[in-house]
Amino acid sequence: MIHIITMLELGGAQQNTLHTVSHLDRARFRPYLIAGEGGILDPEARALDDVPFFPLPDLRREILPHRDLLALGQIRSRIRAIVRANPGRVAIVHTHSSKAGILGRWAAWLERVPVIVHTFHGFGFHEGQGRPVRWVFETAERLTGRITHAFIMVSRANMEKARRLGIAPVERMTLIRSGIPIEEFLEVEERREEIRASLGVGPDEALVTMVACLKPQKAPLDFVEVARRVASQEPRARFLLAGDGVLRGRVEEAASSCGLEGRFQLLGWRRDIPRILHASDVLVLTSRWEGLPRVLPQAMAAGLPVVATSVDGSPEAVEDGVNGFLVLPGQVEAMASRVLALLRDPDLRRRMGEEGRARVGEFDIGRMVVQQEELYAKLASSSLDGHRRCRRWSRSENCRLSVRGRRS
Repeated sequence: MIHIITMLELGGAQQNTLHTVSHLDRARFRPYLIAGEGGILDPEARALDDVPFFPLPDLRREILPHRDLLALGQIRSRIRAIVRANPGRVAIVHTHSSKAGILGRWAAWLERVPVIVHTFHGFGFHEGQGRPVRWVFETAERLTGRITHAFIMVSRANMEKARRLGIAPVERMTLIRSGIPIEEFLEVEERREEIRASLGVGPDEALVTMVACLKPQKAPLDFVEVARRVASQEPRARFLLAGDGVLRGRVEEAASSCGLEGRFQLLGWRRDIPRILHASDVLVLTSRWEGLPRVLPQAMAAGLPVVATSVDGSPEAVEDGVNGFLVLPGQVEAMASRVLALLRDPDLRRRMGEEGRARVGEFDIGRMVVQQEELYAKLASSSLDGHRRCRRWSRSENCRLSVRGRRS
């Protein structure tokens, strides 16, 4: 059972991958992990005693043809060694993220791995890209989809998009939600007042929080603009942004130019998200595109109302007007007005928070692992059945066509 992901950054796909390999049933699966070298979660991967971890120097997020070819060779070499070390077991390669999804699946196909699975935690292409660039990415996904035996989708919206674009056929797609450890977000050990004090937030202040990587997909500059508009009308409002990334400098500059000094904190990467959410009053997410962002069920479990953009799978977690509000991406004025409405109405915040908690069970991380195990077992069984049939009728044309078809 070989999981491949581009980089072990501090994100939902990466954390769920680590959780999966560390919690798979060892009586049925022997997990391995391959990732690009230098991720913030690399130490956690190395700490997993019974999960061999192989960081690759040339597997990077950027498109670099020379290094990508080297990474393809490195992945092939690792897969080949793992398969040889496990004779008699059905090899399964499960890829995550765009770059590892392309390179990992082709490496598995070239090594004749019988079961290839890919999870779309979102897509590597989006409306903001130029048409030629987007066409290249979509074409790469369509071609790679032909050698993929099963697709795990985190949202129905992504399932429909993959079907419409010809990336994956319906019969090979399975909906498995990106899970969270719900219990960690239901309660925290510290009192809310103590957590707020540690963050420099006063007891009478209203705290608006966003948790996201600072990259174009998450549109953190929109959050700064939302903060500016809310702050101009609500003197009690304070703002936290937990995350880091390439747009950090621009976020800091924008917050300063908006006059938000002392009211806007950029926390960087944080590992205490349950604490931060329990200290907050409203969770905001300004994403331009998504799979289904993990922070939404996290906020739901913490009893927080959400104000988010209605992109991709987000409406499958947040129902507009029920456990939060949804607006179109980029509509910062509408988002600011929803935040103000929540800050000024404690009863509305409470009702929406309770509704979110009542709906969060679908996103349990234990359920996610069990659903993946069931899919792996089904695919492995089908692969074994096909192999036995081919051995039984090895001289038949049907078998030769069947084997040829797996490579087409």
